[in-house]
Amino acid sequence: MLEAIRNARRYVHLETYMFLSDAVGELFGKALAEAAERGVHVRVLYDALGSWSSRAEFFESLRARGVDIRPFKPFSSLGRGLRHLLRRDHRKILSVDGEVAFIGGVNIAVHWAPKGQGGECWRDDVLRVEGPAVYELERRFVATWRMAFQDKFRSWREGRRRRKQVRARLQSQGRGGVGLAVLSNRRSIHRAYLHAISRARRSVLVAAAYFVPDRKLVAALRDAAQRGVEVCLLLNARGDHPWIMNATRSFYEKLLTAGVRIFEWERCVLHTKTAVVDGVWGTIGSFNLERLSLAFNHEANAVFTDPRLGFQLESAIRGDCQDCREVDLAVFRQRPLWRKVLERVLYAFRRLI
Repeated sequence: MLEAIRNARRYVHLETYMFLSDAVGELFGKALAEAAERGVHVRVLYDALGSWSSRAEFFESLRARGVDIRPFKPFSSLGRGLRHLLRRDHRKILSVDGEVAFIGGVNIAVHWAPKGQGGECWRDDVLRVEGPAVYELERRFVATWRMAFQDKFRSWREGRRRRKQVRARLQSQGRGGVGLAVLSNRRSIHRAYLHAISRARRSVLVAAAYFVPDRKLVAALRDAAQRGVEVCLLLNARGDHPWIMNATRSFYEKLLTAGVRIFEWERCVLHTKTAVVDGVWGTIGSFNLERLSLAFNHEANAVFTDPRLGFQLESAIRGDCQDCREVDLAVFRQRPLWRKVLERVLYAFRRLI
């Protein structure tokens, strides 16, 4: 991502939930500012709530160097009501020059940096995108920016003809490309999960940072396992939101009794939001399998159908599962009474967390 920013010639669009003024934020800020100073149009959209701990002077210094950086729904908009405040921009998108883009779950913060560089080494995934899907990711960014600020995009419009030419050339080449779509409608992403799981024949592998599924998703996973499909969930053993983890465990028994295998990631915080079905269909993005993503947040996921990329993602999830502790139903049933009560209480309030 840094390399793409450093090589930018015309414009950079960055949309992120967290842009923190830590070591990683400073590194990205330096690259963005240097791009702006050499004449690149740099626009950054960060969520005000997700980035609340960042220093105001950090963003001001970037503006002073030519970066057009703005908060999404700042706290000054509190008067518009709670529902307005809850609709956060949870997307993580970077696009450069209409040629390359990145989508996934990684924010601009030290949490994702290696421990050797002072980070916390959170486990996450990012997909590098080239070709027609870059245009689709840019459309999402531009639509959100216009919705929030009613600005025009001269540099983006000027490059539209060139992007169409690139798109036409790639589509005419046919073979060698990956069938990839970008979904930004929350319910469309949810339906894509349900559709893929319901059609699974061999395997369903899901890696989820936050897992508080609705009834339809639970039913789809149980049904797949009961018809003989291998269903594996890679979930957090210790996350950054303990109440969500306890709510997640309220689903364990129902899933385990149906034959779903659950693996808990113990090495660090698991922050990925990925899935792969039959080694062919897959998705990578910002969408969590819980209430906020389904009902409120602005999200974006790449959905692909490709055996090569599917194999890579499946291999990564299976490799992670080997480093995990698999949840045993008999052992799980022996957990303390207080934990069972806590799980039931959080399950009852699952729509609020």
